[in-house]
Amino acid sequence: MPLELVSPEAPPTVADRRRIGHDLRKLVPRRLQALWTQPAGRADPVHTLIETGRHRIPSLLPIRYDRMRQSAFAFLRGAAAVMAADLAATPASGLMVQACGDCHHANFGTFASPEGAPVFDVNDFDETLPAPFEWDLKRLATSFVVDARGRGLPPKACRALARSVVTAYREQMAHLSRLDPLVAWRSRTHVADVLAGIPDGRLREREMRTLQEVTLASQRHYPKLLERERGGWRIRARPPLIVPLTRKADDTHELAARTAFASYAATLPEERAALLSRYRLADLAFKVVGVGSVGTFCAIGLFASADGHVLLLQAKEAQASVLAPYAGRSQYANQGKRVVTGQRLMQTVTDVFLGWTQDAGDDRHCYVRQLKDQRMAMIGSQIADAALPYHALLCGQTLARAHARSGDAAQIAGYMGSGTAFDVAVAGFAMAYAAQTERDHRLFLEAIKAGVIEAHPA
Repeated sequence: MPLELVSPEAPPTVADRRRIGHDLRKLVPRRLQALWTQPAGRADPVHTLIETGRHRIPSLLPIRYDRMRQSAFAFLRGAAAVMAADLAATPASGLMVQACGDCHHANFGTFASPEGAPVFDVNDFDETLPAPFEWDLKRLATSFVVDARGRGLPPKACRALARSVVTAYREQMAHLSRLDPLVAWRSRTHVADVLAGIPDGRLREREMRTLQEVTLASQRHYPKLLERERGGWRIRARPPLIVPLTRKADDTHELAARTAFASYAATLPEERAALLSRYRLADLAFKVVGVGSVGTFCAIGLFASADGHVLLLQAKEAQASVLAPYAGRSQYANQGKRVVTGQRLMQTVTDVFLGWTQDAGDDRHCYVRQLKDQRMAMIGSQIADAALPYHALLCGQTLARAHARSGDAAQIAGYMGSGTAFDVAVAGFAMAYAAQTERDHRLFLEAIKAGVIEAHPA
């Protein structure tokens, strides 16, 4: 479903748009946002996972399932298709945004801007698609509750986390709705500002030191991933998670990777193609990534300049979004283009090498980006581990900014209001759906024990 654009001839004021959002409460009262009960005839979550796995590399599925069985939160991360179907059955205001589609708190993190400045933002868009704003927000709030319950936090603290996510989202959306659209569009979260706001002084100082170290380290050549060989750089093998691709005629993954990077380069804007032309493809490797993404095709391309400077690009398969059966098919036939467009809409700072593959003879769609620097990504993970309430506020604010770039911030703010009714309702949903996730996780573990699905570590 395409996003509706405001007519440039007669744009309504912020006040008018807030009233429109406010009036939607008559159609979908905010208290209904709390509703979750397992519907009769709900699909078996294990069956849903098996079905989604049919389009993945079979040999990697046991690794995916092993990662999902580690905890209820890990299961939630891999079960985006399950929750998408459930969210589609819940009340929604109809206010559309470019949704992340897999909005849990581990899909927010730290990365470098094109200028090298560390920023914090949503960083996974495999499932992005226009959808009701509540779907992302409910999944994000639920992820905090599921994680917190897994850490042994009491129910009151879990509910408070969910409420803080929604409150931060609501207040930030109201703030953005009042800004000059250009100012709102450009707003970003600098990691130094994020760390400065950590209430725990010792944690704040530790993370500040880490930021300085990884910022300097990012200027060096990925020491754990690359190695020198015959005077050049090569990708270090770490099977089965990282497998260098040979130049054998029958190596289908190697051929697919070369084809992907070649077609990607041909579709880049001219100025970025000129930049990429300063490098040549020196090595390739197959990589297993994430939790939800395990089993999809993913290749690393090591590009090197004549003087030994390196660039690591990742070509990652893009399948149809899990939201598509419920929010409507993407307007883009190429799923890689869908992911890239969604990322550009949601992120304030986007990778200059972001693009997609386009090969008429290949039905596998990929998007291409610079490989994430895991050292920098660790900063966000460490904040989540050591200061979960602060991370909740940060993710709520960040999601609001991402949604405001494509959706109508004033209408969304008008619907949510200035009180806490919406916050309480979504927190109630998060608590109920966290319990559902734990039940689904137990069914998943039983299926592994019964041999219905196979799970084993890499």
